[in-house]
Amino acid sequence: MTGTLSTPAPDTVDLDPDRHVPGVRDPGFAQTLRAEWIKFWTVRSTPWSIGALVTLGAGLTVLVCAVSAADLATGTTGEAAGSFITWGMTVAQITAIVLGALVVTSEYGTGMIRATLTATPHRGRVLAAKALVLTGTLFLAGTVTAVLGYLGGNWFLEREGIGLALGDDGVLRSLLGSGLYMAGIGLFAAAVGLLVRHTAAALSIVLALLLVVGNMVMLLPGAWGEWATKLMPGNAGSVVATPVSFNPNLLEPWTGFAVFCAEVAAVVLAGYLVLRRRDA
Repeated sequence: MTGTLSTPAPDTVDLDPDRHVPGVRDPGFAQTLRAEWIKFWTVRSTPWSIGALVTLGAGLTVLVCAVSAADLATGTTGEAAGSFITWGMTVAQITAIVLGALVVTSEYGTGMIRATLTATPHRGRVLAAKALVLTGTLFLAGTVTAVLGYLGGNWFLEREGIGLALGDDGVLRSLLGSGLYMAGIGLFAAAVGLLVRHTAAALSIVLALLLVVGNMVMLLPGAWGEWATKLMPGNAGSVVATPVSFNPNLLEPWTGFAVFCAEVAAVVLAGYLVLRRRDA
C-alpha cells in the first residue's frame, strides 16, 4: 500500500507585541532632577562660575574692608561699616547671572534642548528641575561666600574697633539674604534666557536692567523716579543682602525681597508659557 508522507506542520508562534517589550515611561520628577543635576555639573561653566562667585564675593569684601576700615572708624567715609560687610556680592552677582543664563541658553545653542524635551516631554517638569538645581546651588554658594567675606572683612573692622557681631541688626539676615538674592537673580537670568534663547542677548538684557537701568531711573522726576528706583529688580532684591544699604530710600529688606520674588516669578511664568508653546 502506497501512501504519501505527510510533512508535519510547522510550529506556529503567536507574537504578542506587548510581550517582553519594555514600556516607555514618562520619567518622574526624581529622574528629571537627577538628569539636570548631571548636566549642570558636567559642563565647565558651572565650576568656573561658582569659583568666580566665591573669589569675587569673598575676596572683594575682604579687600574693601581692609582698605576702608580706618576711614570707617574715623567717620570720614560717611558710610556705616555694615554697608561694606557683604560689598563683594554686588560684583559676584554677575557670575550668578552668567550661570543662570547658561543653564538654559547653552542647551539651545548646542541643540541639546531637543534631546532633553524628547526624553522628558513634560516641559514644566524640566523647568522645575532646572530651577531647583540652579537656585539650590546658588543659594548655598552665595551664603557660604557671604560668610567667608564676613569673617575675613570683619577681622579688619575689629582691628579698628568697629567689628560687627552676628547678633547685630541685619548681619545674619544679610548673610542668608546674600544666598537668597544670588538664587533669585540666577533664576531671573534663566527665565530671560528662556524668552530670548541666546546667551549674549540674555546677559545683555539682565545686566543692563540691573546695573544700568536700575541706577538711571532715579533720574526720573519726582515720585516716578523714587518708586521706579525702589521697584527695579536689582534694587528691590539686593537690600536683603546687606545690613545697611548705601541707599536709605529703598524698600525695607524683606518687603523689597518679596517684590523681587514677585518680579522673578512673573518672568519665570512668561518663560514657561513660551517654553510650552514654542518648538525646541
